[in-house]
Amino acid sequence: MSVAEKKTIDELFRDGKEIDTALRNAVQQALLQHKKAGNPVAEWRDGKVVLIKPEDIVVEEKQN
Repeated sequence: MSVAEKKTIDELFRDGKEIDTALRNAVQQALLQHKKAGNPVAEWRDGKVVLIKPEDIVVEEKQN
């Protein structure tokens, strides 16, 4: 994308797709790092915080 084609912050928020993709990729990267380091992650389930063991962390194979 050239400089002339760059979206404004308003356009990015209005559409939201690129932001959603960036956040999804960031979460997957963080999960992978936790899994590799052997650290659990916290997840909110049924109104409670639950720790997910590193071996139970699911990481998507392909990131966008």
